[in-house]
Amino acid sequence: MSLAAWSAAIGAVLLSLVLLGTLIGRLPLSSAMLYLGFGWVLGPSVLDVLRPDLAQHATLLEVVAESALLISLFAVGLQLGVPLWDRRWWLPFRLAVVSMAFLVTLIAVVGVWVLDLPLGAAILLGAILAPTDPVLASGVQSEAGSRPDRLGFSLAGEGGLNDGAAFPFVLLGLGLIVHPQAWPSLHWWTIDLLWSPLAGAAVGAAMGSLMGRLVVYLRARHQEAVGLDVFLGLGLIGLSYGLAQLCQASGFLAVFASGLALRRVSEKPIADSPPLEAAAEAEGHSYETLATHSHHASATMRDSVQLFNGQLEKLAELVLVMLVGAMLAYAKPAPAVWWFVPLLLVMLRPLSVLPAILGEKLSSPQVVLLGWFGIRGIGSIYYLLFALRHGLEGGNAETILALTLWTVATSIVVHGLTAQPLMQRYLSRRAQGA
Repeated sequence: MSLAAWSAAIGAVLLSLVLLGTLIGRLPLSSAMLYLGFGWVLGPSVLDVLRPDLAQHATLLEVVAESALLISLFAVGLQLGVPLWDRRWWLPFRLAVVSMAFLVTLIAVVGVWVLDLPLGAAILLGAILAPTDPVLASGVQSEAGSRPDRLGFSLAGEGGLNDGAAFPFVLLGLGLIVHPQAWPSLHWWTIDLLWSPLAGAAVGAAMGSLMGRLVVYLRARHQEAVGLDVFLGLGLIGLSYGLAQLCQASGFLAVFASGLALRRVSEKPIADSPPLEAAAEAEGHSYETLATHSHHASATMRDSVQLFNGQLEKLAELVLVMLVGAMLAYAKPAPAVWWFVPLLLVMLRPLSVLPAILGEKLSSPQVVLLGWFGIRGIGSIYYLLFALRHGLEGGNAETILALTLWTVATSIVVHGLTAQPLMQRYLSRRAQGA
């Protein structure tokens, strides 16, 4: 298509979403379901104007998926206001580590014994499909603040953590594909499995805290560094990710941790300075007034960054999910899809949650919903594209490609349809209990 035709098509899609936004909110639908449908219609299956051929454009698609994942992780980090030393992080941490490793094992067993995959490919399949997506689960995300609902907070925290924690298992699977008889090396145990996630989280937390405090200090004390909050969020994503990668650490966990740390930045007000009074005018205080006042500088910075990054996150979600819809045409039909996808979503995911909730005082509805809302999305697509560029090929690639794309597409649809009614029922019961 010509540039004019592309411009018209993209403009029509975006304006349609704006006009249908209110209707979507009243229906048991998610925006991701519409994006998936648009992608399928624009792709080779129908109009054949969007052609994300994984063989020809794997590098570009990987960059797009990685960028969308970084934006999403930073946005999720900005939403979670619970301090890192709070005990409420214990459940998301166990879900992201214990449950994810257990699920990788379960999928690998199915891959070897039922799908007849080599051990390396089976582990790789498990690592690709184990991470959950905190962004596509818009109907069950945790509300912002320091006292969120435990279910939503645990699901959002799990998704933010396990997108980075899955990477060592992806590397393990790819390594075993190349050297089937090899055991995990010392480098994998020390650098990939231990150093990478811990160092990544430390780098991101340090960058988010230092840059946030520096900006707030300059604004509140010297009326400097005001404005350009758009660049603050993007710059922090780039700096955290780049430094972590240079240190052989997890860039994904670094970006997530930087969002968490920026959320926690607070400036000590100047002594004897009163907070701003409520403005009488409808437009309230100006941005410059709030951004440079010692009582309001940190909140103004955080809210401004979160507003822009939230919009950028929606755009990234739109682009990637549309690409997933178009990519379905390149996933060769495999008989295993019809039983593997339901097995993963209905049985393996809930089973993998059980070790993480031992000792936790959860209600029955919370346990059921934790098991059900293991939504697959951007992380799985990125790891699939990464694997296709780093040694996954042949029949194993076709099998893993089909299973991954159809699992993500099915998850977007079934979880999108059930999120609103299930969460409304859960919140209603919680309110009655309170």
